Amino acid sequence: MSIDVAPAAPARPRLRQWDLLLIVTGAPYSSDLLTTALRLAQAVLRRGGSVRIWACGYTTMVTQTPLGEVKPPNLQHPERPYPSMPTVVRQLLAGFPGRVGWIGCTACSGERGATHHIEEVRLRSPARFAATIAQSGRTVFIGGA
Repeated sequence: MSIDVAPAAPARPRLRQWDLLLIVTGAPYSSDLLTTALRLAQAVLRRGGSVRIWACGYTTMVTQTPLGEVKPPNLQHPERPYPSMPTVVRQLLAGFPGRVGWIGCTACSGERGATHHIEEVRLRSPARFAATIAQSGRTVFIGGA
């Protein structure tokens, strides 16, 4: 006797898990919040972990292509070039391929006119926020509303 069994549903692909999600909001140059987030990310990456950074609020402005590759000259050291924030983000992503990701919030970007992100930035809707948190072992919120 044979029993008809419904075919099994195809397995869903397993979503990537990140060790740490840093949610960074607020004005990036008004305090040390952005450098704190970057230093925390670098520390996790140096220890072999993976980090995803969700840029929200005015932090979405730091990956804009119009900022260029270098900052304006420092008058105390005009001969020395200093990398712009998009360059710093690019270097971080290139230095740890596959272990770090940068997300720009589409709503926050749109509200602030931040529409020219470097190509390495993945834009995500706030509707994906909860799913992004679920894909992380730990989540740290840095900044304000």
